[in-house]
Amino acid sequence: MSPAAKDSVTLEVPGPDGRHTPVTISSPGKVFFAERGETKLDLVRYYEAVAGPLLATLGGRPLLMERYPNGAGGKSWFQKRVPTSVPDWLTTTVVATPNGTTSDALVAADLAHVLWAVNLGCLGFHVWPYLAAVPEVADELRIDLDPSPGVTFSQVREAAVRARALLGELGIEPVIKTTGSRGLHLYVRLEPRWDSYAVRAAAVALARELERRHPQLITAQWWKEERGARVFVDFNQNAPHKTVFGAWCVRPVAGARVSAPITWDELADVDPRELTIATVPGLLAERGDPWAGIGERLQSLEPLLEMSRRDLAAGLMDAPWPPVYPKQPGEPPRVAPSRAKKT
Repeated sequence: MSPAAKDSVTLEVPGPDGRHTPVTISSPGKVFFAERGETKLDLVRYYEAVAGPLLATLGGRPLLMERYPNGAGGKSWFQKRVPTSVPDWLTTTVVATPNGTTSDALVAADLAHVLWAVNLGCLGFHVWPYLAAVPEVADELRIDLDPSPGVTFSQVREAAVRARALLGELGIEPVIKTTGSRGLHLYVRLEPRWDSYAVRAAAVALARELERRHPQLITAQWWKEERGARVFVDFNQNAPHKTVFGAWCVRPVAGARVSAPITWDELADVDPRELTIATVPGLLAERGDPWAGIGERLQSLEPLLEMSRRDLAAGLMDAPWPPVYPKQPGEPPRVAPSRAKKT
């Protein structure tokens, strides 16, 4: 009998210290992705295949789980808090929401932690921008290029090239990944010097400068009614307590698309629909990890913070924050322009 046909299968998952952790996968033959019929066990094998680069990007970070116990397209929910009954080896950390509510969240301590969550129906992970051991330091700038309605992927590609060029002028070199959907993410691993408020301020400054330079292509406008058919640079993805869908993680869609790191040379021809759990492991084996060494290239946020200071000195207010956050100093009225009182 094949493992996928059994009620469960127990894996001995190797850890960084050489020891193995047993992780039981229940219902391994359950179909999670309908397009090609990939199962829960297929998803496990995928994460085993990309374990090295996966843990290089999200290892040691808290994870928000998005659970689909019956597979992509089924009932789902987000879960910050781990269940009350967990293995004694499971690593957790306390995370907070903007209103101060705390939860014991899963930490990506090793591959066993990832596969334990996959067994719960977690297809992919939304990742905090800090290491669990140093929660006061945000060590990633995450540039989310979000296509507004009517925007093509070619336009998102162009926006990514423009963003990279601007960052390059500032001595900053980002890496890039597909989102597994319609957008692109650029990441910069930072020197451990700033909190999330500073990283968000840098992201606001970047978005505004990109809009100034490329107003027909890129927008920094928070309110959807002001964006038009442009690529939105979602600076608020860097706000404190915000998570972003992780590199190498699998989206809850029938085709099992992956939020896949790519090289800048691959950007011109990439089709995100072709990056799936069926294709990404082979691509990784063929050309290696496009983000290899990211943790060794820690970069400075100071050029973007100087840009932010210049904007504020010129009279610009802070950009609007999401509604779940308390009102922030220097923030404009938190109301869509079309609903603002006329004076």
